[in-house]
Amino acid sequence: MRSSPRSSHQSPAGAGWGCREPGTFWTLNPQAPLSWLRPSVLWRSRNDVIARWFGDPVDDLRRRWVGAPGDQLLRTEEGDFSFLLLGDTGEGDSSQFAVVPPMLKTGADTDFMVIASDVIYPVGSINDYPHKFFHAYQGYQGPIYALPGNHDWYDGLEGFMRVFCDRRGDGSPGGWWKGGPGILARRLWRRPEPADEGALAEARKLRSAPEQQGVQPGPYWVIDGPSLRIVGIDTGIRGRLDREQGEWLRRVSADPRPKLLITGKPVYRNDQYQPCPIEGGGTVDEIVRSSNYVAVIGGDIHNYQRYSVAVEPGRKIEYLVAGGSGAYMHATHIIGRTTVVEEEDFTCYPLRGDSLVYYSQVYGRRLRRLGLGRFFDLSYPQAAAAIAERLGLEPSRPEGRNVKAGRRAKLIAFLLGVPRGGGTSPRRFRLPVGQAYRKLFSETSDSDTPPFFKSFLRLDVTSGELRIRCFGVSGCREHELSPPVEHELRISLH
Repeated sequence: MRSSPRSSHQSPAGAGWGCREPGTFWTLNPQAPLSWLRPSVLWRSRNDVIARWFGDPVDDLRRRWVGAPGDQLLRTEEGDFSFLLLGDTGEGDSSQFAVVPPMLKTGADTDFMVIASDVIYPVGSINDYPHKFFHAYQGYQGPIYALPGNHDWYDGLEGFMRVFCDRRGDGSPGGWWKGGPGILARRLWRRPEPADEGALAEARKLRSAPEQQGVQPGPYWVIDGPSLRIVGIDTGIRGRLDREQGEWLRRVSADPRPKLLITGKPVYRNDQYQPCPIEGGGTVDEIVRSSNYVAVIGGDIHNYQRYSVAVEPGRKIEYLVAGGSGAYMHATHIIGRTTVVEEEDFTCYPLRGDSLVYYSQVYGRRLRRLGLGRFFDLSYPQAAAAIAERLGLEPSRPEGRNVKAGRRAKLIAFLLGVPRGGGTSPRRFRLPVGQAYRKLFSETSDSDTPPFFKSFLRLDVTSGELRIRCFGVSGCREHELSPPVEHELRISLH
């Protein structure tokens, strides 16, 4: 693992603690934080529940959008090239806009950008694109392509297809549901909002330069280079592929070149393996392991994680989570000592200790009126020591080492979901908050001030190497001017 001297691995200042000057993202006019517990937001997002309760119409909707998939070739590169990859971007608030200045500085010379998963929150509406896409990324001078996430599918992919593929649909789920329950499902299914054509036309002017244009063939595609093929897939709402997309994936994966897969949902996340089923049989990861893929990158989880997996003697595949480019931060301190890979083959950003400090401060602010604010005011050395004791790991930063965790730190670590040990250690009783943090606590704990612990990737492709760098985003001015590298991978393409 490589990281810059200014990164969170080196010092508290590298993580953004004690930020002396906020960055210039405030001048970009971010919206107020998106409240995920507001009844109107939950009601607008109801298609997720309907798809899980009554049956998921996404496969049929995708077939209507794509038809019989051809090559789905998006573009062809000649020689060396580079691109940015952002994941789960579109909240429209400071969480998203803090990423923009360091992304523009780091990616000024890149050839294009890819957004992997959840371009627009909360429901992918076309009327959210003017601020959360066109305004946010007007300064990026290359074309932007995307792969939809589950939130983009909540309006039947209408907004996504119009912006990225220049196509319109009718907003109907078709004849998917049958019988009495189907009548209820059809009535409850949220239809897309009518587009504000004037606002959309004005927004398009913000990214109207010829070099910024690019129309993709559909929600999944291929980008070809002489030394690397990039394959992007659409995993819908529930994290699976339809039969036709699965057959297409097998076909394009048969190319002998080294390949990179980009997907809306990661295969490895939070010490869990989810290989992504394909309608009719098989999985995405089965294809990946048998088809000369060197790396897989997925969004959906709002942080950075890396799992280096040995799939056969002498061959590893790097599986990355890269969904930290705009939405609220998913906790990493709830990830135990890894069992799907050895701990030395795992990396996360933010560090587990920083994640615990972040959440302890969030709850401290909320419980201040009850007199518990100071109780939750946890320092990094104490947080790191408590995590080290529970997981049996050495703290990442020097100031957390050779420190004994106090009773208060141990209790906070327990209450905020730090597990006990890993696969080789018996797990004693602990609060079952791992999924709760991802589903509820993280969504209600977004911060509007630094440090943000957001991230984005830059990928550079040469004839012999794929270089992947994860840049941390604190929201501090010094890190806008010189974005810290939190993790770096160099993968041979020979």
